[in-house]
Amino acid sequence: MTNTDAMRVTALYRYPVKGLRPQELSKVELKAGETIPYDRAWAIENGRGRFNPESPQHLPKINFLMLMRNERLTALEIEFDETDHTLALFRNGKQVVKGSLDTALGRQLIEQFMAGYMEQELRGAPHIVHAEGHSFSDVATKCVHIVNLASVRELERVAGKEINPLRFRANIYVDAGDPWVEFNWVNQQLRVGDVALDVLDRTKRCAATNVDPQTAERDMAIPAALMRAYGHEDFGIYATIAQGGMIARDDTIRMVD
Repeated sequence: MTNTDAMRVTALYRYPVKGLRPQELSKVELKAGETIPYDRAWAIENGRGRFNPESPQHLPKINFLMLMRNERLTALEIEFDETDHTLALFRNGKQVVKGSLDTALGRQLIEQFMAGYMEQELRGAPHIVHAEGHSFSDVATKCVHIVNLASVRELERVAGKEINPLRFRANIYVDAGDPWVEFNWVNQQLRVGDVALDVLDRTKRCAATNVDPQTAERDMAIPAALMRAYGHEDFGIYATIAQGGMIARDDTIRMVD
């Protein structure tokens, strides 16, 4: 499948809290110049950090709890309600804490749970941070992350092991049929209905991809496998939202000539 008219969106995700599991979406309204709504809208500082909600700036992910070092995070299932910004965390299907991210009490409940759950990996008391309109993405530019499932299948062939695509923590999963064609989309525009996506760059992978998103085990070496097989550590692409609109699972994707 090389005809981009045949490409479709296979899944949509957002990550309300940086480092925690995603929330799957069937459709979502996108706005130009923004991320997927509520994607990485909150983060958990590893000890009191440098983030100032009155003057939010992009900070390196090392300031926060994140999968590159804190794989236990992915053992927690989440439920997020965007109407009141309530977050519930579950372990093995059992709720362990619930609180509103908008209230001091709700944040305190979640922080207290994290203080015990992540005790061995903390530099100080965990602190939930947020600023209106700010995204705690790994990159400063507000964008969406896209992964091609055909490339996942090719990496599985090279690695000799099944790979859960959620290792790559993308917002939009597509199936382009052929692996690695997404790298050719850099500096090109994709259209999904009324939505226009300007592809910025390839995504350089880190050790977070080594963590199985279901078991929370660090059981692979994805960046090393990419380097051995292809001479780089890139997987997926970043794109900015040039024109907003509704995007949904199974939508057709086409490249703008």
